[in-house]
Amino acid sequence: MKTKTVYACQKCGYQSAKWLGRCPDCNSWNTLEEELQLKTGLQSGVSSPDLPPLPISQVGGEAEMRLPTGISEFDRVLGGGLVAGSLVLIGGDPGIGKSTLLLQATDHFAKASGSVLYVSGEESARQIKLRGARMGVNASDLFILAETSLEKILTHAQRMQPKALVVDSIQTIFTSALESAPGSVSQVRETAGRLMMLAKGSGIPVFLVGHVTKDGSIAGPRVLEHLVDTVLYFEGDSGHPFRILRAVKNRFGSTNEIGVFEMKEGGLFEVKNPSELFLSERPLGVSGSVVVATLEGSRPLLVELQALVTASSLGVPRRTTIGVDHNRLSLLVAVLEKKVGLTLSGQDIFLNVAGGVKLNEPAADLGMVTAVASSHLDKTVDQHTLLLGEVGLAGEVRGITQPELRVKEAAKLGFSRCILPAGNLKQVKAKGMELIGVRSVEETLEKAF
Repeated sequence: MKTKTVYACQKCGYQSAKWLGRCPDCNSWNTLEEELQLKTGLQSGVSSPDLPPLPISQVGGEAEMRLPTGISEFDRVLGGGLVAGSLVLIGGDPGIGKSTLLLQATDHFAKASGSVLYVSGEESARQIKLRGARMGVNASDLFILAETSLEKILTHAQRMQPKALVVDSIQTIFTSALESAPGSVSQVRETAGRLMMLAKGSGIPVFLVGHVTKDGSIAGPRVLEHLVDTVLYFEGDSGHPFRILRAVKNRFGSTNEIGVFEMKEGGLFEVKNPSELFLSERPLGVSGSVVVATLEGSRPLLVELQALVTASSLGVPRRTTIGVDHNRLSLLVAVLEKKVGLTLSGQDIFLNVAGGVKLNEPAADLGMVTAVASSHLDKTVDQHTLLLGEVGLAGEVRGITQPELRVKEAAKLGFSRCILPAGNLKQVKAKGMELIGVRSVEETLEKAF
């Protein structure tokens, strides 16, 4: 077996025959490190028999059988359950709850489906036992292995033939075929490739836990995310108990679904009605507070937007946002100044999405401009009013997708009034809900206050 020396970028995986101070691919400085790479021998691909090409009409199209994990919010994000032979990568900030979620899920899975092998390269078996005891994890078919050698892990997996395998984390696992340190580009690529061969060859679903970098992306080469079937990100703020599990890639389901959890002393608990939880501590009769509805996959979420507008003592007023795009706020503030006539150039503006939720769709625009205007004018918006709509640069209010789903969710929580784009009025039918169609931001503010 021959080897060769290469210099690999530890951030993006770029390889060079000589050392470079700056990576030509990702432009990062001092990230190329010397590694010994296999020239022939181990391959990360999956070998398959020599089969002739088939017309697509003759290819078997049976639906994948789903295996429930026992946590419905987790199953929702996976697309309905775990698929046999799938490779799932879970990333998130340290301490966000990745290991906790997998330990709870494997406990339920072991009780319902059979043996599960949980491999930890960061904690001892005793540490996992103590954490599991706090969460009530006690499945007799859940086996714990504290190991970092890939060869030993594969030996145990092939001997046990578990119903599922968890590797926590992929950056701590190494193969003796490579001399580079665990967590390096070549080690992550090779170990993940070998685990993929195990999953596809034996039908064992494999979970990989991945560390994240300072910018929030999964550490290691991008090929790691291309290699797996599903990539899940665990999001949340350490100051809030809520956690959101989001799929950014899923070969077996939608990438728009999210799962909502609440972190407590006994572990992660599912949030069946996240809208009610996000609005449970909403202040009433206060200026700058409005409620909007965002759509995450097939699930509508009602969240509170809070704005604070105050006179600035700085030469350049501040525009601070949490949970929404900073540039979007600047755009909407310009619309309020130009089209409505509000004087905001000398004001500090702070905008926050309560509960730690992140809003990425333009349907929250109308709520953002109303919250800013409400705080600036010190006028309150009725507590039972929902605001929906996208705002254009001309001050017009544009239609949004699936308004009826959002309005129905608001009606369930006791909202009786909804301000939405006039173009969406024909699409919405809700009993007991007053629907007010608007065409401009100025008209919206007249109806809201």
